[in-house]
Amino acid sequence: MILPHPSPLSQAHYSAAELSLDDTTLLLLDQRRLPVEETYVEIRDVGAAAEAIRELVVRGAPAIGVAAGYAMVLAAREAASAVDFAQALEPAARLLVDARPTAVNLRWAVDRMRSLARELGRASAAERRERFAAEARAIHRADVEANRTLGRLGAERVPDGATVLTHCNAGALATGGYGTALGVIRAAIEAGKQIRVLADETRPVLQGARLTAWELARDGIPVTVITDSMAGARFAAGRIDLVVVGADRIARNGDVANKIGTYGVACLARMHDRPFYVAAPFSTVDLETPTGAAIPIEERRSSEVTHAGAVQHVPAGVAVWNPSFDVTPARLVTAIFTERGAADPAESIACQG
Repeated sequence: MILPHPSPLSQAHYSAAELSLDDTTLLLLDQRRLPVEETYVEIRDVGAAAEAIRELVVRGAPAIGVAAGYAMVLAAREAASAVDFAQALEPAARLLVDARPTAVNLRWAVDRMRSLARELGRASAAERRERFAAEARAIHRADVEANRTLGRLGAERVPDGATVLTHCNAGALATGGYGTALGVIRAAIEAGKQIRVLADETRPVLQGARLTAWELARDGIPVTVITDSMAGARFAAGRIDLVVVGADRIARNGDVANKIGTYGVACLARMHDRPFYVAAPFSTVDLETPTGAAIPIEERRSSEVTHAGAVQHVPAGVAVWNPSFDVTPARLVTAIFTERGAADPAESIACQG
């Protein structure tokens, strides 16, 4: 399906989230249906937007931040005539923030829109609607530019001819456009380097196999999918040169929350003396969270493990633990790339602030 938007801010031929030109509709690429079907969902109210975030229609920390900003535009259209504009938006803001607790970009985007609402206390309804749409688009544009900047910074650390392992999906689908971890890979290729990519399948819901492989293949970048349990054998055989992943939240001390299984990959990288890089916009850094131990970890339905579609793979009644994320300690991270520069987590990511 062709992206139903004439001028997407993603600057690509597909986009995780866009706002229609008339500011009335949030367009989301339904990532649950990839890689088989490319379908865009039209969202016209904040409740539907929160449900889409919760149910992984849109996912990836920066992308859900962008989507939340646009969802606040939809809420602002309904609340624009309220005497207390900021207070009228609070139910929508709380609904969005609660949709997924780990990814800090969502709260960051909503808080930015909350601040704007307070500034517009005396504004007309028309000005409130216009300023909200402009602010949400500014969040989107800034994310794409941040990804391109951090991608260039990270690409400097990628040797020509390298085999790069990535875990989960941290590409254009997970961001406003271009990508974080995949932005590093894209920038290295744009710099003329020959790069081979390994994509872990990545639990839950196989986001590496379904999404990373889809967008790399669609963009003509060679990629091989491996199961999560195969990475150790590839490291042992000397067939991985470095790892680059995204992040859903980075604590002040440099601990990184990312898709479940990232910690194990980081341990393997350290065991085999390979660099382990994290790429994320600075909006993913949570300076209010001192360490990874304070990051809330979302748990998902057991059916995502027990079933593949309608086919059951786990005996009925057997307990399942299905966290979405784990935390990689800063000591295992070689460097973190944001649009503000490359940071050694041992020196604390807070220094970039």
